[in-house]
Amino acid sequence: MSVQPGIKRARSAVGGVISRSYELLVSAPDLIFGLIQRVIGIRGMPYVFVLPNLLIFGIFILFPMLLNFLYAFTGGASFTPSDRPWVGAANFDRLLACENYLDSSTCSEDLFWRAAYNTLGYVFFQVALMVLFSLITALILNRKIKARGFFRSVFFYPVLLSPIVVALIWKWILQENGLVNGIITSLGHEKVPFLVNAQWAQFWVIMISVWAFMGFYTLILLAGLQSIPSELYEAASIDGANPWQSFSKITMPLLMPTMVVVLVLSLIRAFQVFDIVYTFTGGGPGTATLYLVQYIYNYGFSSPNKQFGIAAATSLLMAGVLIVLTVVQLAIRREEN
Repeated sequence: MSVQPGIKRARSAVGGVISRSYELLVSAPDLIFGLIQRVIGIRGMPYVFVLPNLLIFGIFILFPMLLNFLYAFTGGASFTPSDRPWVGAANFDRLLACENYLDSSTCSEDLFWRAAYNTLGYVFFQVALMVLFSLITALILNRKIKARGFFRSVFFYPVLLSPIVVALIWKWILQENGLVNGIITSLGHEKVPFLVNAQWAQFWVIMISVWAFMGFYTLILLAGLQSIPSELYEAASIDGANPWQSFSKITMPLLMPTMVVVLVLSLIRAFQVFDIVYTFTGGGPGTATLYLVQYIYNYGFSSPNKQFGIAAATSLLMAGVLIVLTVVQLAIRREEN
């Protein structure tokens, strides 16, 4: 009979300890921030809450940027800044020294120019196809079709996948003993060297990146299409305009600001291509799919003879191009507003 009251008292004591511990845990932030507020004053509290983000930004973004800038003007193989001699613009001179800029073999750093030419070719074709396919897809998905919501989700789904996963899936499909070559050989034809032939590798790198990122730009263009008043199309139809006239006289002029934003965003992303290509082809065959970011990665990380100065100088040149594209985008948005 005396056991039950003892169990109840023990449970009550444990419950009281848990309750007090919870209250202390909940009130601890108030006690800590109250003490900080008494020390620095209420006007200094916003800086306390911003400080963690500033620390993260400084350690992982600002400090590496400053270190990269220092490496671009120093030489040697040492990673420690104090052990790197100052060379001024020698790294940039080495990158830009060419007898004939149209022939990379005449340049002192020919791999840089091969990567630059490959990047320019990739950007031109990838951005052109990206904008074209995104526009066509957005126009189709903006129409009243069955299962429109489903198809919108399907086209956006690749954007949610990791670029590494996308590259591995397509590499499995297109490799020598992959799915596509399995179908081709089953039909009695020879295997196609998708990953060994330079032209095929360049083609598939562009198409895979278009497939992977098209949904993002399609969504932007779709939002632009839906912002066009339907009354304009009704008035044009009453005036006897055919679909092409409505598209050329109404859709494209009103969609052009959104198209320019898509163009600039896709240009910036195309210049930064790395993960899909590195996983899919590794820059090969040879240097057929070697682009600037992988060139930087090779010199700064993967090469046994690391040249941090060359890698840093290349990244600054590339950053200059991206800054120009960003300024163009900001100028366009300012004009829209």
